[in-house]
Amino acid sequence: MARPFNFSAGPAAMPSEVLQQAADEMLDWHGSGMSVMEMSHRGKEFGEIMESAQGDLRELLAIPENFHILFMQGGGLAENAIVPLNLSRGGPVDFVVTGSWSQKSIKEAARYAKATLAASNANSNHTTLPAPGSWQLSADAHYVHICSNETIHGIEFHELPDLKALGSNAPLVIDFSSHVASRTVDWSRVGLAFGGAQKNLGPAGLTLVVVRDDLLGHALPACPSAFDYKTVAANGSMYNTPPTFSIYMAGLTFQWLKRQTEGALSGVAAMEQRNIAKASLLYDFIDDSALYVNKVALDCRSRMNVPFFLRDEALNDAFLAGAKAAGLLQLKGHKSVGGMRASIYNAMPLEGVQALVNYMRDFEKTRA
Repeated sequence: MARPFNFSAGPAAMPSEVLQQAADEMLDWHGSGMSVMEMSHRGKEFGEIMESAQGDLRELLAIPENFHILFMQGGGLAENAIVPLNLSRGGPVDFVVTGSWSQKSIKEAARYAKATLAASNANSNHTTLPAPGSWQLSADAHYVHICSNETIHGIEFHELPDLKALGSNAPLVIDFSSHVASRTVDWSRVGLAFGGAQKNLGPAGLTLVVVRDDLLGHALPACPSAFDYKTVAANGSMYNTPPTFSIYMAGLTFQWLKRQTEGALSGVAAMEQRNIAKASLLYDFIDDSALYVNKVALDCRSRMNVPFFLRDEALNDAFLAGAKAAGLLQLKGHKSVGGMRASIYNAMPLEGVQALVNYMRDFEKTRA
């Protein structure tokens, strides 16, 4: 029997091949006699897992050698504190607020630094992106923070801002939790990127931080040692016990990503083309529909998180019940915005989006 299609925003669907491999290796990893969950993080076996995961991720995302890959804990919410504790030096930091997650980020950073609002899309109810040329950047900001994909509101920066072109020498910090590994990254424009793994990389518990060399060593005295990027980097993400099983699962996902192809493309480049096709299929159907609507501006619609609304919201419960019966799960929108949301991360195949569109079309016909 085919598995249902899971459109959860996170923790999210994982590739079936990855889940099956983990199941096959659950009791005995590569003849070691141990499950990965039972291994010492200091042992040779887990050392191989860690080294492979970091190497594969560096290759997949084309991360330059002057950036450290840190495997941490606490999720994106914890990084909202850990980043200013490491980079702000207690001084000014700029934020571009484009939805719920960047709102949380500026609020948390204000506990440790002078957090300044450089731009906001609140006047459009988070349905547009403020043009970088309109941002009011501080001359002495220690970094500029954006959430490059807003999971709840379905907003995505399809091109990262060039801060130097805007007259700023501050490093750009991106929260790329919900679209990491779905597209390539221009690292020349980034100082630090962070994200929880539970949307596109693996299960909850692992937090990825990619940080440039020159940004290490500036942590505030109050920063816990386990969250000091310099300490974490110096200890190979092993200063404290890392989330070993989540790292293992992410590593299997990285290997799965490396195997993906789309024409002559492979890895993340292949996934980007596949994600464009999936998103276009769903958005095109919604835009042509008389029942469904997406309110986000065309130039900044997320490829990963597609919020939509039924014009007659009295039909919401019937829509969700029918979707569940059809094997289409977790389509209810976030409680703060309502409506529906289809999260179509890397692990969601094109067939899943086609099944959703077919269901939405049939549902609309029965209500015409």
